[in-house]
Amino acid sequence: MLQSLASNSCVRLIQTHKSTWYFVSLVVGYLLYLIFGAVVFSSVELPYEDLLRQELRNIKKQFLQENDCLSEERLEQFLKKALDASNYGVSILNNASANWNWDFTSALFFASTVLSTTGYGHTAPLSDGGKAFCIIYSVIGIPFTLLFLTAVVQRIMVFSTRRPITYIHTHWGLSKPLVAIVHATVLGILAVSCFFLIPAAIFSALEENWNFLESFYFCFISLSTIGLGDYVPGEAANQKFRELYKVGITVYLILGLIVMLVVLETFCELQQLKQLRKMFYLKKEKPVDRLAILEHDQLSFTTVSNSGTTQSQDKSQTFVSVPTLASPNDDPMIQ
Repeated sequence: MLQSLASNSCVRLIQTHKSTWYFVSLVVGYLLYLIFGAVVFSSVELPYEDLLRQELRNIKKQFLQENDCLSEERLEQFLKKALDASNYGVSILNNASANWNWDFTSALFFASTVLSTTGYGHTAPLSDGGKAFCIIYSVIGIPFTLLFLTAVVQRIMVFSTRRPITYIHTHWGLSKPLVAIVHATVLGILAVSCFFLIPAAIFSALEENWNFLESFYFCFISLSTIGLGDYVPGEAANQKFRELYKVGITVYLILGLIVMLVVLETFCELQQLKQLRKMFYLKKEKPVDRLAILEHDQLSFTTVSNSGTTQSQDKSQTFVSVPTLASPNDDPMIQ
């Protein structure tokens, strides 16, 4: 008896706080996913890092043995200076000295990565004035970019998603949720083909040191606004038409980001995903003043209804209490 009562109370508790339990499971699942990613990345990349460290130590040791006149301290200072300059996008190699990081097209590419929050990190402001302007420019530009992207995506969604789904549903008589799923799938395939597969093939042909996987990796890292900066196009020393190439990449990033937002918004409008999101949301509670108004209106309506019912009953009783005359002689006034 006690066990059944306890189990029933637990079931009631779970049902009344269902969204909370779903949210807790979501948080736990997300943390487990983070841990899973850390374990996989560590196990895959750590051996390569160790191998690279050993290779650099051997090269440094061999270089010092072949150059006795150079001390290890001076070599360390030189390497530190070269690495600091490389972090700002300045290379000491002869074949890379012709590329400037702050000409107009490169600055335009940098501005687009800042405003889109991609931020490759291969180029950064060197001067204090440049750093201060970057802060002010980003504070104003990032919300402006979000407003711009939201307005563009909203207008594109009308012609790319809502109207086609409504037209097919109305004229073909198909189920609207089914049409939405098929439309989202087709739109996703087209977006992957036009902004991932085809650009990856183009980048692998234009960049000498990139294969198809590395080019596809760059497209995904860029359009997802992760922006690791390990692969940046147009930075090769013998890059042909570098200025035009940089402008083309800037246009590709902006258009690709818009398309990705359209695809994501299309999938978010699916009924199945809306129901899935509602599982983790808190239910909307009515404001206290609204509840008071509703209760007052309900009380007033109940009072009016009761009074109306009482009056109708009184009227019916009044009419019922009138005696029925069998004949005119029964009337006392006639008598």
